[in-house]
Amino acid sequence: LPQETTTLDTNVSVCLSCSPGNIIGSGIFISPKGVLEHAGSVGLSLIVWVCGGGICALGSMCYAELGVTIPKSGGDYSYVTEIFGGLVGFLLLWSAVLIMYPTTLAVIALTFSNYVLQPAFQNCVPPYLATRLLSTICILFLTWVNCSSVRWATRIQDVFTVAKLLALGLIIAVGLVQICRGHYDALRPSQAFEFTRDPSVGQIALAFLQASFAFSGWNFLNYVTEEVVEPRKNLPRAIYISIPLVTLVYTLTNIAYFSSMTPEELLASNAVAVTFGEKLLGVFSWVMPISVALSTFGGINGYLFTSSRLCFSGAREGHLPYLLAMIHLKNCTPIPALLVCCGATIVILCIGETHNLINYVSFINFLSYGVTIAGLLYYRWKRPNLLRPIKVSVLVPISYLVFWAVLLGFSLYSEPVVCGMGIVIMLTGVPVYFVGVHWKNNDSYTPCIASPCRSFTRRS
Repeated sequence: LPQETTTLDTNVSVCLSCSPGNIIGSGIFISPKGVLEHAGSVGLSLIVWVCGGGICALGSMCYAELGVTIPKSGGDYSYVTEIFGGLVGFLLLWSAVLIMYPTTLAVIALTFSNYVLQPAFQNCVPPYLATRLLSTICILFLTWVNCSSVRWATRIQDVFTVAKLLALGLIIAVGLVQICRGHYDALRPSQAFEFTRDPSVGQIALAFLQASFAFSGWNFLNYVTEEVVEPRKNLPRAIYISIPLVTLVYTLTNIAYFSSMTPEELLASNAVAVTFGEKLLGVFSWVMPISVALSTFGGINGYLFTSSRLCFSGAREGHLPYLLAMIHLKNCTPIPALLVCCGATIVILCIGETHNLINYVSFINFLSYGVTIAGLLYYRWKRPNLLRPIKVSVLVPISYLVFWAVLLGFSLYSEPVVCGMGIVIMLTGVPVYFVGVHWKNNDSYTPCIASPCRSFTRRS
């Protein structure tokens, strides 16, 4: 790692971040089971999917205003740091590095291993050790690819994005054929709203958390704002095209699932798309696990790519060790940041279960979204005369924040341990901030603290 720099050779990464393909990921192959489980009925689960897309659209419009008002790469972290100051920005960065990205990567990697192994274990769940080992191998391999070449990483993303779109297209097409043949009993209103248990606000909130995992990625364009050509035009355009398209695809995919599976079959399945393929594709059922495995493989690659950027931005601002702002002189890849994300992901792989991990990471994601959008309102009050090329109606952020408060409150009430753990981990960043960031330029930053920090970030 012979050189520290503040720029990365990522001129192809904007396409990776701004397309609907970056939102459509492995979540649609994971979350339907969790959404149905918490919603309690087919009809309510479909409503959750549609409303989830609407909420993402509100959030995206707020982020579009922030993206052109504070034209910095780094997304939520850059906006919150600019608006609220270093501590809040650091806590957001801390939770992203320790929770959001590693946990999301762990969930996608576990999905990859489940879909690869499920055909070999048709009558049971794949062994715990086998899924973790295969997930770890996948993470290590893609970390090596991202460390070796930016071009390799982006080519993998392009190729495997096609795989996931083909998988979803096949599911939707087969599902529509089933519906045309009259196989839609589970979708009839008389059955669609038959609840397996009495619905509660807390369970519906958890259903939204499960759905939100599938929509994660709607704010990724804000991580590369500085590289977007004409953001005033292209940010809103990306929102108006991608969010409705993704919502339509997700809703049709769930309708396709219910055209061939009863709610009980879907809940019992460990790999929903595999079960779907086995019921409808016959001898071609092998296409489905391969397509989903390729999709999740590409999803892991994309998250590794984006997470290293966030670490790089944080280190450049002095909120993370300088080591994470270093890139390889020849390959122009942020190797230290990639290794940190890889290590954190492998740790979480060993201690978590998929659906709990989704609730865990979605809660923290929503928490960070809400803080960022609250910052939008505060920034309007703090700097009312600042030029804002895009300015949304004040009702948009207020509507989002009302939903946000209700969702987080009832989610915390329903899953106090899972959701509360995320808050605790986020708050552990407070002492780290004062020891590692705030005091380093003060007289109170003693040599006993400064020397170890420098030893990890400076060459002797």
